[in-house]
This record gives sequence, structure tokens and C-alpha cells, in this order.
Amino acid sequence: MLPSELLIHRHSGETIAPKRLALSDRYLAMACDAIDCFQESTGQTQANLDRRLLELEGDSPDYRLKRGLAHLLKGDSFSKFEIISPLEPQALRQRVYSLAALSVPSAQSSEKVLTALAGTLSQELGREVLPVHIRTGLYADLQENRILTQFDPPTPQALLHRYNLSQVQGIFYRASQIALNAHRNVPGEYKLLFRYLKFFGLMAYIEGDADRGFTISIDGPVSLFKPSTRYGLAIAKFLPALLHVTKWSLSATLQLRDFYTGTMKAGQFSLNSECGLVTHYPPSKTYDSMLEASFASRWEALKTDWALEREVDLIPIPGSVMIPDFRLVHPDGRSFLLEIVGYWRPEYLQKKFYQVRQSGCDNLILAISERLNLEKAGVNVSNTPALVIWFKDKLSPQAVLKAIEGR
Repeated sequence: MLPSELLIHRHSGETIAPKRLALSDRYLAMACDAIDCFQESTGQTQANLDRRLLELEGDSPDYRLKRGLAHLLKGDSFSKFEIISPLEPQALRQRVYSLAALSVPSAQSSEKVLTALAGTLSQELGREVLPVHIRTGLYADLQENRILTQFDPPTPQALLHRYNLSQVQGIFYRASQIALNAHRNVPGEYKLLFRYLKFFGLMAYIEGDADRGFTISIDGPVSLFKPSTRYGLAIAKFLPALLHVTKWSLSATLQLRDFYTGTMKAGQFSLNSECGLVTHYPPSKTYDSMLEASFASRWEALKTDWALEREVDLIPIPGSVMIPDFRLVHPDGRSFLLEIVGYWRPEYLQKKFYQVRQSGCDNLILAISERLNLEKAGVNVSNTPALVIWFKDKLSPQAVLKAIEGR
């Protein structure tokens, strides 16, 4: 995403509109120039890259656009910068300065120190270390001395799509609340949407069902008491996930600073599924955690008639929905829903057990980690209308199988 100083927004009363770049020859050429600059700088320092980018800007009035494109290309999605040094630079400096303190400072003594330390490090590390490696590694931890070791170039079109998305994401830095309407869609899209809500730690009040669609109010816990933009960044990160849903619309309440008075005022922003933005998030995740993936893998090794299903229908409950992790189905028609409660914050645990009590399911299994401090979280398992299975590090498929066959 883009930092605030590279966001370009236009205000009209209480509404705000972000800068969007067309996929025109002009902007595609600008994107190509930025990508070429990174490709030609691979293997060189960030200082050298920044120098080339500054030359690319020149005195162009589009310098903020060019800086925005460069900022995105520097991100982890495309670039990898590394500290290249025989030792951690701080430890290397200590070794060099300790040896240098034993002689009178001079160009000759400096070379002797580097040569002597290079020989010592070659023996310690089991590989050749040259004086030039020490010289370049001495301050390799400074940002400008990091080396661009890898660059995975996007297409110019993909870079412009990312730029447009980032400009819109920047709107949500100042968001205190979002009202989202997810219209009738494929159930799998809803599941992905709700999983991303959980992943980014956003609280959501959900009304509706998969047949008619959902109305979702999104904010953070602080927003329950006063308007807050504390969760604005999380909301911005959530936006690319929303783009996987086919039909939706949203309106956001923003906390903006008045340019003239410096006071805070409310702003508005709206968006819908016809916005033309392109997401870079993957369409789906096979599992939400390693705990789930491990359980599914070991269940396959069991010789049982019970089938483990990943895609489970949404369970509507007042103000939310519940998405169990798995369904266990037997050929004779019996079925159980399995929810794995692993390592979560107290607020999540309270919400999860509230959902279980409200679900009305008589075939729900809760697999709960013994590492969780449920008492501290204010959760009473005895009030939970579900079959409870406790586990330590890994959930045992045999324990689950024994529990359901005994019902």
C-alpha cells in the first residue's frame, strides 16, 4: 500500500475521490520505466536504485505518481532487499574497531586490519572472506546499503492496477466504520469474505443469510465507544479480499482533518463491485491454519467410512454467521460439524463460544486446545451445548473418530 504522503485524493464537500490511472499509453510507459529501473538495479545497493529513480523523476509534474509506482515495486511482493555481510554488521564493526584500536590510525594499518580479520573470518566461517567483503559489509545494515537481490517484475498493467487499488485503500486509513452489503453470491465467496474479516481482526455485525445476501457493519472494538481510525489500516488490507465477491456495495465513514481549521470532521466514501479495481490476493486458502491442515492430512490416513469435508455451509446466528472448519459425514446419513479452537485472543474466544451457544446445532464438536486460558477469557465450557474434545499440540483424528462413533 501507499504511505499517506503519496496518496492523491480529491475532496468535494464530504465526499472524497482517489486518483485512478487509466491503462493508457502514457501511464503504461511510466510503469515500464519504473520496472526497467528495478530490473537494471538488481544486485546493486538501494542507494543506487534510489539515485536512478530520482533521475527518472527529473522535474516532471508527475513525480508523485512515479514515486508511488516505485514505492509499490519496493514492496515484498516484488522486491527482496538483503543485508550482505560476512557477519552481522554490528558484530563486524565491533571486531574491526577492536583490532583497529591496537594500532596507530593510518591507511596502511587499516588495510592490515582488514586483511588480518579477513583471514580469521575465512577460518571461522569455512569460506573465503576478502577485505572488500568486510569493507562493504561494515555498514550493510543501513537502508541505503541493502542489496536488491531479487526482483519479480509485474506487468505494467498489473502495476497500474496495484497503484489504483492502493489509492483506494488509502481512503480507508481514515475510516472509522464501514457498512457493507454483500448481495446474493456464491456461498464460497461469503466464506472467503468472513475468513478475511477474522484474519485482519475486524469486528463485524452480520445480518442476513446466504440466499438473500448479508449486511455487514465492520469496525474495530474501540469504535464501539467512539469514532476511531485505529483499525483503518486493517480495513484497507481487507479491501482486496472484498474484490473476490461478485456483487457488493459499501459506504465508509471517514475521520478527516479540515484543511483550514485543523479540526476533525466526518467524510463519506462509497464503492461497489463495478469499481473496476483488481485484487492481488489469492482467490482462496485451502486451510486457515497449520493446525487444520495437519488434522486433515492425518485424517486421510485413517481407515474409516467417515468422510471429512472442507466446504461447510454457513450457520446463521443473531448478528453473525458461524463457519465450522469441517463436516464429518457417514454413508448412513449421520453428520457432525467440527470447529477447532486453537490459539486466539480472549475477545475471539468469548465471541466463538457465544456463537456456539446461539447456533442451535445439536451435532457440533468443539476441539479445544488445552493451552487456552478459558477461565481468564471468561468462558465456561460447561454451558456450551456441544461435544468437547481437548487436545494439546495437535488434534488427534483418532480422538475425534472415537467421540463421534460413541454418539
